[in-house]
Amino acid sequence: MTTPEPVAFLGLGVMGYPMAGHLARAGHRVTVYNRTAAKAERWVAAHGGRRAPTPAAAAEGARFVFACVGNDDDVRQVTLGPDGALAAMAAGGVLVDHTTASARLARELHAAAAARGLAALDAPVSGGQAGAENGVLTVMVGGDPAPFERARPLIECYARTVRLLGPAGAGQLTKMVNQICIGGLIQALAEALHFARAVGLDPHAVVDVISKGAAQSWQMESRHASMLEGRYDFGFAVDWVRKDFAIALDEARRHGVQLPVTALVDQLYAEVQAMGGGRWDTSSLLARLESFHRKA
Repeated sequence: MTTPEPVAFLGLGVMGYPMAGHLARAGHRVTVYNRTAAKAERWVAAHGGRRAPTPAAAAEGARFVFACVGNDDDVRQVTLGPDGALAAMAAGGVLVDHTTASARLARELHAAAAARGLAALDAPVSGGQAGAENGVLTVMVGGDPAPFERARPLIECYARTVRLLGPAGAGQLTKMVNQICIGGLIQALAEALHFARAVGLDPHAVVDVISKGAAQSWQMESRHASMLEGRYDFGFAVDWVRKDFAIALDEARRHGVQLPVTALVDQLYAEVQAMGGGRWDTSSLLARLESFHRKA
């Protein structure tokens, strides 16, 4: 068990809520901030600790501040400015940003923290809502080695894999690689299930066979059944993956890198949004294919 620390957690969404809970169960003294105060109050009722009215108030006296919010602008709102966490953290503190954001923002936070005698780590996560709830997330980190080693025991309260991948921004760049891989896999799985059903095969039996061979993937094993049942309520929404793709595609343009499959899947998700599926989870690409098939 890690030595109990006074920590702050900013952002109690589907990921942050359980992550902060794991820190509390590990014995850390957790102060939470959430834009919707009622959710912070529910968290305190469930886990103890206390709620703060602003990010700065939450960060006051905390050696480690964790953030898991929506996008670059949300990160800036909770970290920079007079009510941001960096203004209240004591010298030597470490900010750990679990938001999936841009590498440019990660470097901006790293510089702003260093100017105040602080450290900042960009540490996006993979594993989804279930990974957060079960404490088995994968955390990809960018930043300096010394603060990483200090923060690592706390991150391991809710992570199965934690790795420093390079300087500031490396964590966010690695998360972009992760999302590029996942997007193409989900579209391929959606096409495969759609094809199997259309040609009269039992798609469950097909998956049972091919998942034992080279076609196997986490997406296939974990999502094929719910996809075939038309259930798309697993937490990581289409709206959010399109945000992540926009970040990756922008970074690719800056480096002159072509991402044709990612760009295509991004547009397919735009069609899912047009169907009213912005809050469906990312496996809903099958719903798009079946909708077009019914219209044909």
